[in-house]
Amino acid sequence: MKVVSFEKAVSYVQDGDTVMIGGSGGGHAIPEALIVALENRFLTEKSPHNLTLLHPVGVGDNVSQGVGHLAHPGLVKRIVTGALVNSPAFQVRAEEDTVEAYTLPQGALSELIREMAAGRPGLFSQVGLHTFVDPRMGGGRQSKCATEELVKIINLDGKDWIFYKPYQVDIAFLRGTTADEDGNVTMEREAVFGEMLSMAQAVHRNGGIVIVQVARLAQRGTLPAKQVKIPGMLVDLVVVDPTQRQTYAMDYSPAYAGEIKIPMGEISPLPLDPRKIIARRAALELAPGSICNLGSGVSTGIATIAAEEGIVDKIVLTNEQGLIGGVPSSDAGAAVNYTSMVDQPYQFDFYDGGGLDLAFLSFAEVDRAGNVNVSRFNGRIIGVGGFINISQCAKKVIFSGTFTAGKLEMSWPDGKTVIQKEGKFKKFPMTVEQISYNGSFAQQRGQEALYITERAVFKRGDKGLELIEIAPGIDLDRDILANMDFIPEISKDLKVMDERLFLDQPMGLAKDLESKPVVNIPKRLLE
Repeated sequence: MKVVSFEKAVSYVQDGDTVMIGGSGGGHAIPEALIVALENRFLTEKSPHNLTLLHPVGVGDNVSQGVGHLAHPGLVKRIVTGALVNSPAFQVRAEEDTVEAYTLPQGALSELIREMAAGRPGLFSQVGLHTFVDPRMGGGRQSKCATEELVKIINLDGKDWIFYKPYQVDIAFLRGTTADEDGNVTMEREAVFGEMLSMAQAVHRNGGIVIVQVARLAQRGTLPAKQVKIPGMLVDLVVVDPTQRQTYAMDYSPAYAGEIKIPMGEISPLPLDPRKIIARRAALELAPGSICNLGSGVSTGIATIAAEEGIVDKIVLTNEQGLIGGVPSSDAGAAVNYTSMVDQPYQFDFYDGGGLDLAFLSFAEVDRAGNVNVSRFNGRIIGVGGFINISQCAKKVIFSGTFTAGKLEMSWPDGKTVIQKEGKFKKFPMTVEQISYNGSFAQQRGQEALYITERAVFKRGDKGLELIEIAPGIDLDRDILANMDFIPEISKDLKVMDERLFLDQPMGLAKDLESKPVVNIPKRLLE
């Protein structure tokens, strides 16, 4: 292992290389300084050219940081990732068809990297079937110039599987906290582990170069062996950035690092707005002992609701980045007061195996068949992150979002819903632009699904979307049906949404949970 300058490290990147980048959107364990150094080299030398970028999670701050630094014409020819939303510069290039853009399920890419480390032929998974990732429905392509098939359908024992092809990776940009003189790397100050170990193994096996960015160096033999996340035998080069931030949003949070647990009173309640009402209604689906995933967007509010209502220790909240327990942060990827942190591929193993009782996810569009789109809409290419793994494999899925989008203004005097200004965009089209969740396929497998908004709740019924609840003060025709491109089934037992959702005071969710049976107890223990 050698400690080198950033300029020297990126000098090893050659034309046509595949570069794998670790970390998670929001700046979590992202080797930002390495990415910037590669950009600076290109701007100075006009080299390298035609790179392929591979990173399971979107890498960026949704503005300019992360892989957006590398969006210069000629530098990158292809990007394969779970999400493009974190790097708007690549979103634009994909929309302009000037880069080969693919968005594949975050979990599938994460698990694929571990398969690559083991030298196996690729990843076989049913995750992505009957969505835009299915090669029969687009194969995850997000630009016309992306013509290569990165996935294919293989039938095994009468069942269709998606085969995710492996990649020959030349360079890995990874990040840790401390490296010793032998290249052993620890991650004690990081908010997530990601798949740093699997990435290092995969690239080392391929004869590539593993470069790790750290904040500090330590003497040989002084790092606690059990804290070493990337063994030195896998590390070729180390670069040091003593100013690296824990996330894009903050220099360092000891709670994100698991160094301390904060008092729950430090988590501020959400203001009474559509997001809080939606999160509250979703939280009514919780049961004691339930294992849940909270997706990005409005669903992150459920963690804050759980803290406000004092029920965090009655349930298990998780996120796909590998955090278990505690309160997942709205700073997507991190959490506070968590009970454990695992590598991202292991978290997705659990998700794909049906380990989630409840999945709370956002939606951009929902159509009459109960299909959900989060990946491409209104001319924007977003990607899916872990959405497909989570939504397809959970026992029950709850999709959340405002009923309309774009400058929606509402209030709730005396608990009654008043719409001062309707949103500009409808979110219930006849057919979604891109299928990120296939309602019919889910129904065939017996999965239950709810679709929650601030004014109405739907379920997926036998004939498609069915309206089952309506907010107090809402007019069915004016406020709901007039803002949909189709008429849903309307339940014969149409209910009014729980009045507690619309009052600016705690709901008393702890009592709700006490009235429900505890889940996830093995049947044998109940006999």
